Amino acid sequence: MENNTRTQNRARGTGRGGEARRELREPEIPSSKPPPRPPFPTPPFPARPFQKSGGQRAPSSRSCRRKDEALLCCLGLAMLLAPCRACPAACSCSTKKNGRLLAECAYKDLQEVPRGLSSNVTILTLSANRIGRLGQGSFAEVPEVQSLWLGYNQIGAVEPGAFASLPHLKNLDLSHNKLADFPWQDLRNLSGLQILKLSNNRLAGLPRDAFHWLKELRSLWLNDNQLTTLAEGTFDHLPSLSQLQLFNNPFNCSCKVFWLKKWTESTSVSVTKGGSTLCAAPGRLKGRAVTDIPEHHCVAPSAQLTYLSNLDNAVAYDGLTLTLHCSVAGSPPPEIRWRIQTPGRRVEIGGPTVARDGSAKQSPQRFWVFKNGTMAIPNFSKEDEGTYTCLAVNDVGARDVSVNVALAGSENPAEDLLRDDPQAGHLGAGSCYKGEELDPSGAGEKLVIVYHMPRGAKSGVGGGGSQLLLGTLLLALGAALCR
Repeated sequence: MENNTRTQNRARGTGRGGEARRELREPEIPSSKPPPRPPFPTPPFPARPFQKSGGQRAPSSRSCRRKDEALLCCLGLAMLLAPCRACPAACSCSTKKNGRLLAECAYKDLQEVPRGLSSNVTILTLSANRIGRLGQGSFAEVPEVQSLWLGYNQIGAVEPGAFASLPHLKNLDLSHNKLADFPWQDLRNLSGLQILKLSNNRLAGLPRDAFHWLKELRSLWLNDNQLTTLAEGTFDHLPSLSQLQLFNNPFNCSCKVFWLKKWTESTSVSVTKGGSTLCAAPGRLKGRAVTDIPEHHCVAPSAQLTYLSNLDNAVAYDGLTLTLHCSVAGSPPPEIRWRIQTPGRRVEIGGPTVARDGSAKQSPQRFWVFKNGTMAIPNFSKEDEGTYTCLAVNDVGARDVSVNVALAGSENPAEDLLRDDPQAGHLGAGSCYKGEELDPSGAGEKLVIVYHMPRGAKSGVGGGGSQLLLGTLLLALGAALCR
């Protein structure tokens, strides 16, 4: 009986240990609940289906989704880590609230601009390092930089083109360095520059057009340099300028900087510490402000032209000698220059061509110019007709006065004069004469020299100028003088 019972239990899988053996034999039933989603969004595109091939089972959509999510995770992580990878070890890089990328490389004892900066950097701080020079490609990696801080370094040389790759630059600080020169032509590409700090350097001079292209410049720092003078018009092309610093420069307060006094008195630009912009020379003005230069020390030049009949101690020449004398005045005494424009040539004469003893400094000379402002043209001919201009130049400014000279020949000089210059009017016996002053306000009036050829001389003229008999000599200065 007992044996029958055991046999039945084995058939049903019951009895001693039967329950455990049945649990081991029962297959596992997969749960109907899906696994929890990872915290990444589902891709916005459907998973690509797999095609069955060779009787193989295609992957489920669930496994495809997991692979796409993992791929997106890797891509996102790479994007987050990208800026960090583009930051040199000596710098710290961060994104500001306004979205601009800052590369902070100050106080790192750097001797050159570090490599490996992100091309998206817009603020680059390199202050308080030991950088000694800036090369042409120093900032090629950061074309988007808008603020560049290079103060308190040891920069003594900047190669031309160093800033050419920074068209978006708005703030440039090069203060507290060792710059004795600067590639001013690089500023042509920085038309959006608003702040330029060149203070506390060794700059001894500036080109007149150094800032010509900086229409947006608002603040210019030139203080604490070695500037002794500034060319007139240096700040004329800065319509946005509101702040200028010039103090602590050893200005030579000659009349070359007199314009600066006038400019500071009339400009709306705020000249910081204007009273500290002092004269270092000359001795009588040392320690005084540039704005205190006495006006009577600097007087703009004036000029007058006078016709002379001959030159003292001059050798007699055959033919007509045209002589003009330029009288000038001003403080400091103006230099006299001549400009001559004839149909065949243009001549610039910057000083005397005749020595004190009457000998020519350079030979041959067509135009004889003396130190006292006299110019003589011997054997004046039709080829010498044109405009003769005297220029008086000193440190305050320049003044010029001109006269047009023409030569005419006729049996009746009065008729020729009226025909050539109707504005001259009727000439009386004493209306115009040698020694008449040319009114500077009438610059460019026509001076007509008429010589008379007698009737009997016509047949005797064989083409030689020496056979011409000089008759009457008339001067017509236009309606202003010959009425």
